[in-house]
Amino acid sequence: MTQETMDLAQPLTVLAEDERIFRDSVREFAEARVRPLVRDMDERAKIPKDLIKDLFDLGVMGIEVPDTYGGAGGRFFHSVLAVEELSRVDPSVGVLVDVQNTLVINALLRWGSDEIRRRYLPRLASSTVGAYALSEAGAGSDAFALTTRAQDDGDTFVLNGRKLWITNANEADLFIVFATVNPDAGYRGITAFLVERGFPGFSVGRKEDKLGIRASSTCELIFEECRVPRTNVLGDIGKGYKTAIETLNEGRIGIGAQMIGLAKGALQHAITYTRERRQFGKAIAEFQAVQHQLARAAVDVEAATLAVYNAARLREAGRPFLLEAAICKILASEVAERVASLAVNLFGGNGFVKDYPVEKLYRDAKIGQIYEGTSHMQLVTIAKHSLA
Repeated sequence: MTQETMDLAQPLTVLAEDERIFRDSVREFAEARVRPLVRDMDERAKIPKDLIKDLFDLGVMGIEVPDTYGGAGGRFFHSVLAVEELSRVDPSVGVLVDVQNTLVINALLRWGSDEIRRRYLPRLASSTVGAYALSEAGAGSDAFALTTRAQDDGDTFVLNGRKLWITNANEADLFIVFATVNPDAGYRGITAFLVERGFPGFSVGRKEDKLGIRASSTCELIFEECRVPRTNVLGDIGKGYKTAIETLNEGRIGIGAQMIGLAKGALQHAITYTRERRQFGKAIAEFQAVQHQLARAAVDVEAATLAVYNAARLREAGRPFLLEAAICKILASEVAERVASLAVNLFGGNGFVKDYPVEKLYRDAKIGQIYEGTSHMQLVTIAKHSLA
């Protein structure tokens, strides 16, 4: 058996040395730098600029960007580990890093021309936050029912329309925007454009006041005669649907990582609290009823972790992963909600107040079943594969 075969045969949760070192560095950063800010970020609904700068300095904002462009030269699985570890502490920070890596940078690496890569990847690795703008008021699960239009005007395209629910919009300086150049062609008219914050006719609109992941900005984007250079077309004209679908498939693994990180954080809080909280003369962790609930949560977390890691390993190995991505997203998001809810229950009255961390994780968990493909859409994908 060759060394390569032995490496491939490793259990899913056994990390290679570089993966373990990377995970530990992100975990240390999350505990030391992010955790003290969690409550304040949630209340202010904002991630401080200094923290974003530190994320760039850590190298987690350009994980897969080749070192020739100033990035970390890492792999997709490193991105998954970073999102998971940050989300243990704050899923808002986790999704900032997730969108940057699994959606924006991933799309540029796969679909960007050499010139686009040279122009934008160094910025994304060092200082520029990216955002991914697909959703509209009438184009949520029906993602390709776009009304944003792009009119060909020679050396430029003129964009008009609105986008909603765009993650990272307040912080981003670069946006991947999907618009249709030919409404009559349906989804075959959709094209991806790279829009910079300073382009005339483009503005960031209202910021949503959300239930959870409040520090992560979610805003509308407004395009009013916004001129985008033809050189900023990402991929082929009329092939934006392919860019969107394939990128989102990978992004769902990132959301799975966010949700297992959240679940692991909630479970650890619950274990710590039940060991310390005493009733009837002993720690409540000594009661079998509590032990069984924690054990069931541990089973759920382990299953979700295996699903996420499996999908990530398949993607990294260049194997089909569409089914596994759908499975890991729906499973991880449901587990996150269950485990966070259990943590609130085990904290009792303390779980319902903001002085303790689990009520925030409970609020944060709900979005996992909604964005980057609702649970119902994941079931559609799973059913198609199962019945094929």
